Amino acid sequence: MGHKVFVSYKYGDTKVQPISELTNSMADLASVFASLNMMNKPTTARDYVNKIIGIMGDSANIYKGEEDGNDLSSFCDDTIATKLKERIKDSSVTVILISKGMKTADSENDQWIPWEISYSLKEISSGGRTSRPNGLLAVVLPDENGSYDYYLEECPHCNTRTHKRSELFQILGNNMFNLKAKNQYDSGCFNRHGKVHSGNNHSYVHQVKWIDFIGNHEYYINYAAGLRDSIGDYDIQKVIIK
Repeated sequence: MGHKVFVSYKYGDTKVQPISELTNSMADLASVFASLNMMNKPTTARDYVNKIIGIMGDSANIYKGEEDGNDLSSFCDDTIATKLKERIKDSSVTVILISKGMKTADSENDQWIPWEISYSLKEISSGGRTSRPNGLLAVVLPDENGSYDYYLEECPHCNTRTHKRSELFQILGNNMFNLKAKNQYDSGCFNRHGKVHSGNNHSYVHQVKWIDFIGNHEYYINYAAGLRDSIGDYDIQKVIIK
């Protein structure tokens, strides 16, 4: 059974790998040239959303987040809630695109992604029924150099993966590694890492690299959807800390 997906992303972030470097065929390349005005337009996180729509097919139920020029500073909380309610209420999974320039110096309260995560975790009442919180999946995009190191670092000695959550919005980072009954062990890697998490269920926000997601997107979306059944096992932050 397919899931309705809401995609949260920083619309104008250009600190991502050029989409032309991700194409696999001449047909793909022709499509990219057309959509990016013969490559005069820089690749943004929004172009990755188009790629997701392409791999999921025309029949996919995908709702998109921030659009160009949507400034939150003039919106009251109720207006933001109304806008997001209509976009998120029918979805069961929220995919958050982590990109190098997704987080600006502005207050998190004035940026779309934290609000979209917060609303995705709420129980939304509409039309006489109440929806469950969404499952959350964070897809890490490669930066302009094709690297994931701005957020992910892999130890060459023990293959431990370090997540730089300080680079993320607080509401996003705080919903990672938040399993109540933590499963940790000592990495024993020259005191580099200390205690590390094991298994795949350590985070309510499941995380995956873009290259792995596009190779098996159905598995990852289904996995995120399944986390909804065990949300009580996690310490969830639903509110943006202002």
